[in-house]
Amino acid sequence: MAIVGAFDLHRAQNTGEWVDTETGELTRFRIGGTRADLAVFLDQFPADADVTFAFEGCTGWRYVAEEVQAHGFEALMAEPADTAMLKSRKKRAKTDRADATHLRMLALDDAIPESWIPPGFVTDTRVLARLYRSLGTTRKTWMQRVHAQLFQQGAPAVNLTATDRLERLAAVDVSPAGRILIDEAIGMVEYCDQRIVVVGDHLRELGRTLPGPVALQQLWGVGSLLSPIIWAELGDTRRFGSSRQAVRFTGLDITVHDSDNHRRPGVLARQGSPVLRWALVEAAQHASKPASPDHDYYQQARQRLGASRAGLSVARKIARRSHHILKNLGDDAWQPIT
Repeated sequence: MAIVGAFDLHRAQNTGEWVDTETGELTRFRIGGTRADLAVFLDQFPADADVTFAFEGCTGWRYVAEEVQAHGFEALMAEPADTAMLKSRKKRAKTDRADATHLRMLALDDAIPESWIPPGFVTDTRVLARLYRSLGTTRKTWMQRVHAQLFQQGAPAVNLTATDRLERLAAVDVSPAGRILIDEAIGMVEYCDQRIVVVGDHLRELGRTLPGPVALQQLWGVGSLLSPIIWAELGDTRRFGSSRQAVRFTGLDITVHDSDNHRRPGVLARQGSPVLRWALVEAAQHASKPASPDHDYYQQARQRLGASRAGLSVARKIARRSHHILKNLGDDAWQPIT
């Protein structure tokens, strides 16, 4: 008995279909969008059956992949953009059933553009990495609101990273509403500062214990905080044919002229994880230090291109080196903490 099926994932319900390749019988279904609903659905298939289910790598993929694999079946996660490119010319309205049918047919033809399904502890590290970055972005947003309010009311600028920022802000002459905004914004900044320390400690602990992040710390500028972020977001680099593909995955590669959308050449692709790009650029900032092995390269690039583009060039170098380090480690790079 060989079963090939597909899910189209949504929060309220999952639409899908599966076909018995021996009899040709096609079955369509709709189930709830929870792990429990999926487990009940998968229980109908014998444990020794050859069952494969495909789904796109959108929000909700984690519990679907984990539950399908927990039942002993094969899970295929499709890359959404590449999957959409494989669709024929649109002749009818796009529906959940049509998307499930498209995935199921690709799975039957062994043509799924697969994405890597990371282990659970890698996905958890990604959660912490993105939370850390989100807290930093939120903190910056509230600080910008304070600066904007001070400028709007003609007050002098205040260094919000100084230790005496509260005393300086208290002496500023602003309207009552402006005072409320500043006080609340500073409260949010202080809260984010506290949570950033807590989440950062969790990431540093992973960076000191997991083999993959530990290996990445041989790179200049990649410490116990950035190494688990790069490791989790870059993933198993054995799926890349070359380090150039790894750089392309990060979105740090340079685009070329495209006659389809007339995009200006020479800009960053910005595809993939923004948290990964941030971590690589943060690590590249250390190349400006004289002790860095990339210091001479950085200085030469800075004279020709400027500091920002020179930093991006070093970030691409770090991405290539990370690719080789994780690839050479093999399975050891993806061993969980015991």
